[in-house]
Amino acid sequence: MNEIFWPKGYLPGFSANFASNELIVADLSAVDVWPFLAEARRWPSYYENSANVRFHDGAGPVLAEGTRFYFETFGFPVEAEVVEYVAPVDGEPGRVAWHGWSGDGATRLDVHHAWLVEDLSDGRVRILTQETQNGEPAKDLAKTRPNPMINGHQDWLDGLVVAARKAKV
Repeated sequence: MNEIFWPKGYLPGFSANFASNELIVADLSAVDVWPFLAEARRWPSYYENSANVRFHDGAGPVLAEGTRFYFETFGFPVEAEVVEYVAPVDGEPGRVAWHGWSGDGATRLDVHHAWLVEDLSDGRVRILTQETQNGEPAKDLAKTRPNPMINGHQDWLDGLVVAARKAKV
């Protein structure tokens, strides 16, 4: 199986906070799932912790490397820039990642949020999302129980699969 590519300063274990969630499901493909991830304005339709998605500079509706966008999640207004975007093709996983930030100075939160969507044998798809965070808010989130990042991202994965299944029918 494939793994996430991490930029300098965001490698899990060396960041202030890290969350990893994964689903492997049958009867879906990476191509079935991808539009619901690649089109950020769809996120609020299946993930209630995402709101007010807007693109900068006339970009969108599909994410692309270099795309700047804004959304709200976990109570944070997030500015983001896509730093990796590769749509899935036969035998190659889809990859999308963005650097997101919110706040200034001591309240600044910086994240690297990455997704990997890959086809597996027997008609299965693997959806992996991982996020590393830096800054004081990240240190606080790392201590919070239950873990809001793990639980929130699981909701995102679950909603993504439900949306892809509904569209396939």
